[in-house]
Amino acid sequence: MKKAKCRDEFKNAYRKALQFYLFCFVFLTQMLILSLPSSLECDPESGLWLKVSSMATFNSSNTLSSTFYLSGIPGYEEFHHWISIPFCLLYLVGIMGNCTILHIVRTDPRLHQPMYYFLAMLSLTDMGMSMPTMISLFRVLWSISREIQFSTCVVQMFFIHTFSFTESSVLLAMAFDRYVAICHPLRYATILTPRLIMQIGIAALLRGACAMIPLLARLAFFPFCHSHILSHSYCLHQDVIRLACADTLFNVIYGLLLVVVLWGMDSLGIFVSYVYILHSILKIASREGRLKALNTCASHICVVLILYVPMIGLSIVHRFAKHSSPLIHIFMAHIYLLVPPVLNPIIYSVKTKQIRQGVLYLLLHTKISSTMM
Repeated sequence: MKKAKCRDEFKNAYRKALQFYLFCFVFLTQMLILSLPSSLECDPESGLWLKVSSMATFNSSNTLSSTFYLSGIPGYEEFHHWISIPFCLLYLVGIMGNCTILHIVRTDPRLHQPMYYFLAMLSLTDMGMSMPTMISLFRVLWSISREIQFSTCVVQMFFIHTFSFTESSVLLAMAFDRYVAICHPLRYATILTPRLIMQIGIAALLRGACAMIPLLARLAFFPFCHSHILSHSYCLHQDVIRLACADTLFNVIYGLLLVVVLWGMDSLGIFVSYVYILHSILKIASREGRLKALNTCASHICVVLILYVPMIGLSIVHRFAKHSSPLIHIFMAHIYLLVPPVLNPIIYSVKTKQIRQGVLYLLLHTKISSTMM
């Protein structure tokens, strides 16, 4: 009875967290768009919208009406249609894999536990980080259009960078989950309650979103008088900021601080968690017990490396290898956004017995149902 009640609580928390994720991003996107300056003001007497003629508003209006041009893979334009095939397959694998994880966690009562709810959060952030790039990428590769408006570019940057920071926070939460499960197994259910899990998910999302709003809203005040050609087939802040002909010192320093503080705090927290985990594992007497405990952490360690290595590599390339081949920038950017969503469901499906059983049940059950019909 107590176990069924606990499962119901986790199920309700899972549903509320999903609803909050959707509501929060619709609200934050609207707030971000509203924070951009407008060249119109409402006349209180006539009720008509009038143009403001100040120089600041004029510059902002030019910025808001700016059009940027996305880049495909330079030197291989004639092969763009063929190159789009592997990209399309990778996106399909990523979306199907993460949707499968979400479906299994939602429908299998055995997986209504903190570890799998954090895995569901990871799947949501993976899709949120990669899907905003999908439309603009295929528009470029299929020669539909290379143009992207400034407002669309800002919203795309907002989703990519916000989910990137959110995923880092979710990985920290998963490290904390493993720490509690191995170091304090008897207190696991009392520490990681449904309420705490929901609060962690909300805090992770809000932290990334609120940190990005000042950085992106400030872009609306920059004139872009240099080339409007971006280095990628989607918008990244570090790529857009180099085209501005204004003092971008705040954006450069603030962006660097965000990377150092947010990713640095998360990576430090993950490192400290694993120090305590290894310390506890070494105290286990049996060799099989130590291997079993390490095996529960193997998937999470792989996922951490898959996110952080391309992320650090992309930051290094943008800051210290600006004059290197454009192919390096493009290659690193696509690895950063495509590899985690594709590999994370595969890693957890292979390394986690419960997820593997859920996937097999889903596939076999579907196959049996289709043959019976």
